[in-house]
Amino acid sequence: MTDYVAGFTPALAAVLLTARSQGREGVRRLLKRAWDPRGIGRTWWLPVILLSPLLYVTTYGLMQLTGVRFLAQPAQTWQTMLLFVPLYVLLAAGEELGWCGYAIEPLQRRWGALRGSLVLGLFWWLVHIPSIVQSGQDGTLIVLGAFFTVALRVLWVWIFNNTGRSVFAIIITHALTNLSSSFVPSVPTSAAGPIVVLTAVLVVAFRDPATLTRPRGARHGRTEDGNQGHMGDGKRP
Repeated sequence: MTDYVAGFTPALAAVLLTARSQGREGVRRLLKRAWDPRGIGRTWWLPVILLSPLLYVTTYGLMQLTGVRFLAQPAQTWQTMLLFVPLYVLLAAGEELGWCGYAIEPLQRRWGALRGSLVLGLFWWLVHIPSIVQSGQDGTLIVLGAFFTVALRVLWVWIFNNTGRSVFAIIITHALTNLSSSFVPSVPTSAAGPIVVLTAVLVVAFRDPATLTRPRGARHGRTEDGNQGHMGDGKRP
């Protein structure tokens, strides 16, 4: 139940804060970003759609090879999971309108993409602690969950910045993450932590931490997606 509250609170806060500072027109622009696929290049649809399934499939494969087992989640039928798809999309929109639609851009302007995503990722994990405790996870899963959540936010900000700061792209990625974890009940969400951390480390190793768009060592200027190398005023081009 706490996850459902946490799922819509960020969007509600973003709408209220935007209404206070920008009025109805600002709220309209914010909500429109949830369903606007423009700015997502063809190649970036691949990580948007495939990143989450690949993370969980890889984790499942490693668990089978090593014999590591965790507290399994309740198994669901395909029919039940398909009914959950609209709910997962709504929950993802409820979170990402707040996290990516409102919060991440000022964090990036202040601390850069990497540090901003780490700060947001840590806060994101803290918000979910009540549901983590209620689910009965052991200490290992709680620790893995912290690394999973923070590193996953780094990956999502990497996608966000390379898709024209598309909230729509992250909503799809977020929904697919929840769906992927539900389809593999023997792999609880937190169990993917090591693979997610490794993937985030690889991204950071080759991308400038200030933007997560241009290669490390590249001069400031235009990034590969045509946006300015700095985060500018946080508005979409």
